[in-house]
Amino acid sequence: MEQFNTRSNHEIDYKIYGEEMQYVEVELDPQETAVAEAGSFLMMDDGIQMQTIFGDGSAQQQGIMGKLFSAGKRLLTGESLFMTAFTNMGQGKKRVSFASPYPGKIIPLDLQQMDGMVICQKDSFLAAAKGVSIGIAWQRKLGTGLFGGEGFIMQKLEGDGMAFVHAGGHVFERYLTPGEVLKVDTGCIVAFTQTVDFDVQFVGGIKNTVFGGEGLFFATLRGPGKVWLQTLPISRLASRIISYGTFSRKEEGSVLGGLGNLLDGDGY
Repeated sequence: MEQFNTRSNHEIDYKIYGEEMQYVEVELDPQETAVAEAGSFLMMDDGIQMQTIFGDGSAQQQGIMGKLFSAGKRLLTGESLFMTAFTNMGQGKKRVSFASPYPGKIIPLDLQQMDGMVICQKDSFLAAAKGVSIGIAWQRKLGTGLFGGEGFIMQKLEGDGMAFVHAGGHVFERYLTPGEVLKVDTGCIVAFTQTVDFDVQFVGGIKNTVFGGEGLFFATLRGPGKVWLQTLPISRLASRIISYGTFSRKEEGSVLGGLGNLLDGDGY
């Protein structure tokens, strides 16, 4: 039986390579386009044309006001006003590849199979088929977003094409049944489908408040729907790197600090 293509976004094929440091290879037919964040490009075949575009190039950007509004939403999620479009201007199939910026996994998301929308971490988007809209997911509850920190402002991917997000460490899926609640560190959420209810809660108790750190707030995810989680958020990785990059090491004291740095290979 003949199947008809019902996608309004560009239809792209892909393959993911690697283990800890992955890249995704996107295959483009003539005149097909993929869009990506600046800095994610790895390599491409001859015949693919690169072009800087204002916003994400989706259908929601009709007219100058639509483009400004869409680009403004991207600024709120910490992204650039501009993206890069890769279009196959040659004959036959061409390939372009995008690499993840830190150790982890690339997650392919077919938005057509997810009712046209996925909510994801604000810094997780890597690339997508042209037509996918990348904007901000306004939270329904005032408590969400007032306290800062990672994960409280989320990105919204809309459309019916393929999109790719990246996550740190080990990445795994959980399917929540209706009413099932999962409590997660805010930074460990990669993405979830639009049927999942998301909120941020304060962890009470003096010990949590005084000695907390990352335990002060956690996210609650209520099913039904699918959730993608990561074991190593980039913010957690960065804080560890910064702590080891300082001259004084609190856990070893002022006398042993220099010796510890020398043993780590940091001494001169």
